[in-house]
Amino acid sequence: MKAKQLMAAAAGTAMALTLAACGGGGAGDTDTSDSAAPGGDTGESYRIGVAMPTQTSERWIADGDAVQSQLEELGYEVDLQFGNDDINTQSQQIDQMITNGADLLIIAAIDGTALASQLQTAADNGIQVISYDRLIRDSANVDFYVTFDNYTVGVQQATSLLVGLGLLNEDGSEGDATGPFNIELFAGSPDDNNAGFFFNGAMSVLQPLIDDGTLVVTSGQTDFDTVAILRWQQETAQKRMEDLLTSTYSSGEEVDGVLSPYDGLSRGIITALSNAGYPDTISDGFPIVTGQDAEIASVKLIADDVQFSTIFKDTRKLAAQAVTAADAFLAGEEPEANDTETYENGVKVVPSYLLESDIVYAGNIQSLLVDSGYWTEAEVASGVAE
Repeated sequence: MKAKQLMAAAAGTAMALTLAACGGGGAGDTDTSDSAAPGGDTGESYRIGVAMPTQTSERWIADGDAVQSQLEELGYEVDLQFGNDDINTQSQQIDQMITNGADLLIIAAIDGTALASQLQTAADNGIQVISYDRLIRDSANVDFYVTFDNYTVGVQQATSLLVGLGLLNEDGSEGDATGPFNIELFAGSPDDNNAGFFFNGAMSVLQPLIDDGTLVVTSGQTDFDTVAILRWQQETAQKRMEDLLTSTYSSGEEVDGVLSPYDGLSRGIITALSNAGYPDTISDGFPIVTGQDAEIASVKLIADDVQFSTIFKDTRKLAAQAVTAADAFLAGEEPEANDTETYENGVKVVPSYLLESDIVYAGNIQSLLVDSGYWTEAEVASGVAE
């Protein structure tokens, strides 16, 4: 099995599947031709509240900064708050935004089911709400949703796992490997609506191969509730991987690949595997580990032949789309939606705008991340955002 892995890992890594997920970090450059915020002079008399979930992930810091800077370029007053992964804190912040006279809210929810009261108050005050990246559920008072094609992100993650194992080539053609391969599955936080889309997209690719024996989930843990990691915590993922290695792989079996839906989880999984004595690099037999968000620490791991892949979701473009929608609402118009069927939040189908994403392998870090200005060569080399 390892020999086939190594053949796949050594193959060229130039292709990225381009389709529409939890977004990467960012080099802080928001002035790109594809992602610049729309012009306009409607913003001077409006105040916009922007609620982001946490500052513990570099991607959310980048999202907050990008949304704020692009809104301010249009002349809007911006109240940006981070909820520190605490539901009550975020709820209180949104309450305060409304009290302070917000004309519109952009919310990336910590728990997409926990804001019904705040959204009702917003509606009672004529305040429109844009759900940002994470769908707010169980409320009719969500006016628009901006995100990536989250199901396709899951498809991309599973596809990159198969490329790493050698079952597929990067161009989508059949690879030389045949399996069987031992894999384990991880999913995101169960209170994040996107996590289910990621997992279902990935399983649409992996389940047929599990059914025919090409892939073997050695632990037998394949349902979402079992493999989900609350709040996307790296430490929780590391502990689960350590437990799997102890309970399932203590008799000579080896892990060949791990489906991970987020770079923070990936780094926890990688730490557990490294501590268990797996080789240092993929070329030497380290398991294939996927990811998402193109966080700079994981981009360096990919460049260093440790993590195999991540999904790049350009947060500058996501921020720009949120700003476009906000600008339309405050001008008395309806923002453009390119999906009016997929995102049912338990009460209504929320009009949505879905963006595209890309698979990052070692061979296309330069073209996807550096040439676009998302990260610099120095940041990739150091693994630290400057």
